[in-house]
Amino acid sequence: MLFYFCRFFLFFVLISLSLTGYSQNFGVSGIVRSAADNEALIGATVSVPQLRIGTTTDAKGFYSLSLPAGTHELQTTYIGFLPATQTITVTTSAQTINISLQATENQLREVVIEGNSLQRKLTDNRMSVEQLSSVEAKLLPALFGEVDLIKTLQLKPGVQSGGEGSSGLYVRGGGPDQNLVLLDDAVIYNPSHLFGFFSVFNPDAVRNVELYKGGFPAQFGGRLSSVLDVRMNQGNNEKLRTSGGIGLISSRLSLDGPIVKDKLTFLVSGRRTYVDTFTRVLNKMNEDNKEYSPIPDYYFYDFNARLNYKPTPNDEITLSGYFGRDFFTFDDADFNFSFDWGNTMGVLNWRHDYNSRLVSNTSVSATGYQYNIQNQIDVFSFNLLSDVKDITLKTDYIWTLNDKHSIKFGAQATDHRFTVGRLNFKSDDANQNFSAGNNYKASEFGAYISDDFTVNPLLSLNYGLRVSGFNSQGKTYAALEPRAAARYSLSDKTSVKASYASMMQYIHLVANSGASLPTDIWFPSTPRVKPQRSQQVAAGISHLFGDGKYLVTNETYYKWMHRQIDFRDGANLFVNDSLENEFLFGKGESYGNEIYFEKIKGRTTGWIGYTLSWTYRQFDEINEGRRFPTRYDRRHDMSLVLLHKLNKRLSLTGAFVYGTGNAFSLPVARFAFQDVQGEEPSYVPIYEDRNSFRLDAFHRLDLGVVWKLKPKRGEADLTFNAYNAYNRRNPYFVYFEQLKDEEENQTIGFRAKQVSLFPVIPSVTYNFRF
Repeated sequence: MLFYFCRFFLFFVLISLSLTGYSQNFGVSGIVRSAADNEALIGATVSVPQLRIGTTTDAKGFYSLSLPAGTHELQTTYIGFLPATQTITVTTSAQTINISLQATENQLREVVIEGNSLQRKLTDNRMSVEQLSSVEAKLLPALFGEVDLIKTLQLKPGVQSGGEGSSGLYVRGGGPDQNLVLLDDAVIYNPSHLFGFFSVFNPDAVRNVELYKGGFPAQFGGRLSSVLDVRMNQGNNEKLRTSGGIGLISSRLSLDGPIVKDKLTFLVSGRRTYVDTFTRVLNKMNEDNKEYSPIPDYYFYDFNARLNYKPTPNDEITLSGYFGRDFFTFDDADFNFSFDWGNTMGVLNWRHDYNSRLVSNTSVSATGYQYNIQNQIDVFSFNLLSDVKDITLKTDYIWTLNDKHSIKFGAQATDHRFTVGRLNFKSDDANQNFSAGNNYKASEFGAYISDDFTVNPLLSLNYGLRVSGFNSQGKTYAALEPRAAARYSLSDKTSVKASYASMMQYIHLVANSGASLPTDIWFPSTPRVKPQRSQQVAAGISHLFGDGKYLVTNETYYKWMHRQIDFRDGANLFVNDSLENEFLFGKGESYGNEIYFEKIKGRTTGWIGYTLSWTYRQFDEINEGRRFPTRYDRRHDMSLVLLHKLNKRLSLTGAFVYGTGNAFSLPVARFAFQDVQGEEPSYVPIYEDRNSFRLDAFHRLDLGVVWKLKPKRGEADLTFNAYNAYNRRNPYFVYFEQLKDEEENQTIGFRAKQVSLFPVIPSVTYNFRF
């Protein structure tokens, strides 16, 4: 396999050179930063308009151009910052030109909901990519005032939530386990707090988020449906800075600044809920009341930290870490239950600039996810544990060959350790003692190469190949994952794009529902459990109009999914030494059309997104082999987001969402049988097609007001939110109530009843930065 990959690499480079010829250009590279705090700016546009040559900065703020010798006008733009133009002279040697941008004086311009210009979105050969910054997310109304980056992404077309309040992502027909979630290049296995209602990403610690829905670059692999690439703040290089917020259910605090100016910076950020402090007081007040049922104790916290060190102008070393935990406890005289879960992540990265043409990033990361359930009933106790731990070594290179080719290549290897449903059960006198569960070891590897090829000012291509593999229990799987994307400019206002991507997934989520519940078990591919695979094609057209104020995009996609996993009816998922025997394997498909309209200039900004889609699964052993819609199949999904600036200090925000109700199964009849003469019969539900019913449509309006205060130093604002402003009782689930004749105490029927979660919820949050 390695031999063929090397042959492909050589062939790939030779073909590229033969198509364009090697031009005598010279490298110009550097870092684009904010002049105020020296933070790198991700996605800034650096170009030479006269030559129609340009690029965007990467996750480190780095750019690289290959230019002919001579004098050129170098232009740099980034939303929220003043554009910069400077005259440069390119000589016969590579040179480094770092760029600092000044923020616009009116900081309320950050109401603009996008990371960079619409022109860049038009000309970028990537498609199906959504970008977001924490500044933007903080402006939108949120449940309990708790700002959530993932919930904001759910307002984009092609991205759905699992239901009311859920932070799970369902991207183009995929489940939440089919999303690759990365925090500074390290995998986060469960990006949720509070049973899926909030994400683990503290907005004060996050700089930028990119979500790839399709057209995946070759450097990403391991999941089928999307890539969520989250980057932490680098830390202020100029002065100590404090930011945070006090909300309805939680508070957060962040510190960042220089340790050694221009050499070493730091960031620490923490967040904690405090509802448990009130419930504990309430339980204490009622502990003598025998009829009082104690309120469960729940809280979560998370902690982010990062160090940035620049030992030389050509080297940067970063150390990032995350630790988060959720705790749920219920304790009374007869029953004691505790449940905790969370993620741990640490990554060490070294970036080295060999010259203006070649840059490398090498990292080693350790990540893990664990949940632990403990229960005490009378003299019996049990403990149920499951976790996954990874160590990953990864290296990536960016080689700017000339003004037409930018080649990326790299490799990574991961060592997986899985604990699957480790149960310990015992009695206090030790007469009863039982344990079950399995441990698995596995290794995963990947190597890739891709080329950004600017054929001419109208046509650009991105094509590449990823080779992936997985080994567990003596079985090795390997696959080729080709990727390709193209953009063609019909005019300076209109472009068409197309993409194809093949993805492999070697580890699988075992859960008792489709939601991002904390009782998730990750299970490796084995000789019996084969890896999942998807193929996706997409095509779209984008048009910019109104002097660059408006962008409308239409994308159509079709995705095939192979070896999808479900479970046998009545499967035992958590205490099973032969869990793989409970798996069923089938196929799936998802297709749809996404329309997106965005406005970025003026006092009123925002977007409208609409998705029309179908998502199905098919298993021989389920639904008599007929295909059925998934629970998160949603025919219509629409979002409307508006932000209006009344004046320099006051802004109004609003978000309206509408979606077809989730598919679910209901019994169409019940079979009654009586095993004891004269007793109440037992009723067995009878089901027909799976997921053949729909909950009522989901819709909700959230409103917010951002009032910018005038503190003596720094910045501050009050954010007022009204979640579910018109008090829509959206369905969460449906259950059946058994109806009985009051006189004869006999069952006379069953009635479906709907459970809803959230009424209108007002909240207020105080945010500060100084």
